[in-house]
Amino acid sequence: MDVDGGNKRVFNRLGGTAGDPRNQKVCYHWLAGKCNRHPCQFLHSELPPHNSNGAFSNRPYGSGENLSFNGPSRRTSNFNTWGRGGGGRGGGRGGGRSGEVVMKGDKICNYWVQGNCSFGERCKFLHSWSLGDGFSLLTQLEGHEKVVSGIVFPSGSNQLYTGSTDETVRVWDCQSGQCAAAINLGGEVGCMISEGPWVFVGIPNFVKAWNTQNLLELSLSGPVGQVYALSVINDMLFAGTQDGSILVWKFNLTANCFEPAASLKGHSRGVVSLVVGANRLYSGSMDNTIRVWNLETLQCLQTLSEHTSVVMSVLCWDQFLLSCSLDKTVKVWFATESGNLEVTYTHHEENICRERQDIHKTGSKSNSVRAWWHILHW
Repeated sequence: MDVDGGNKRVFNRLGGTAGDPRNQKVCYHWLAGKCNRHPCQFLHSELPPHNSNGAFSNRPYGSGENLSFNGPSRRTSNFNTWGRGGGGRGGGRGGGRSGEVVMKGDKICNYWVQGNCSFGERCKFLHSWSLGDGFSLLTQLEGHEKVVSGIVFPSGSNQLYTGSTDETVRVWDCQSGQCAAAINLGGEVGCMISEGPWVFVGIPNFVKAWNTQNLLELSLSGPVGQVYALSVINDMLFAGTQDGSILVWKFNLTANCFEPAASLKGHSRGVVSLVVGANRLYSGSMDNTIRVWNLETLQCLQTLSEHTSVVMSVLCWDQFLLSCSLDKTVKVWFATESGNLEVTYTHHEENICRERQDIHKTGSKSNSVRAWWHILHW
């Protein structure tokens, strides 16, 4: 992982001649939204990323050139350009005059995210996380008798697949909303994922695999106990199991099958969450730890032990790793210069991550879903 620049966003400065002190100042009239000088001798953008001593600014984001958990950054110069002359969609930072209709762009206001936008309704950027009228209910798919534990929509298919602790997978026609098939698996569905045309289902002691294009069905043996988590990367299938192992299969294109490749040992209890990012596999376990695995050598690089209860979920976002635990915390991790992950932020929440806990203990689930986007913008 490239940690050059730390966890700080670098903003690009527009125009001006290097070394000219006038060009290090932001135009006061531009900030007020009423500069009429073209060209203006002062900046119509944020301050440059470094001060005279070469220190970084205090923006809490990574450089646009940094590699992230999701690969190289796809940000463009327009995204980092806040000035009127930047050519970005949505116009400049300045607000409209009184009585003027302000046309909103499709970018979220960074100042609003930090809670200090002074333009209010006059701001030309969004003060919300979404556009449009929101979601509306199309139909309600009824048929499962117990908790729905997985939903996938395979690529190129017009059918939705749902798995349940009632030991069935149901196939739904997306045009009619009707159930096209109900497949009895003989065991509770612990997880489901799709990759291309493939659907993978974790049940006790097996991983079921269906190819929705050629209708090939495979049953992968090897897991001991329930399969709680699945992940796919580089033609490799990973399965987190109840005995603490992570089983790996490699897809053989010639034979059109999955062949056992490895068994990753280290967790002392069940592996309930898996995620891939930055050439690493991250596994969360009932033993309260997260393990970091090298995808090339399949060796454990680091064990993260800061949680005090089951790690129910792990997520890669930009240059950060997020983890959610039954210890009622969300932790944000970032790599140090040595490459090891350390906690940079911890959010406490009384009712966090209860859904899967309720499923395992009582067969029912909670009715709430919480969004944690804001913790990345502290």
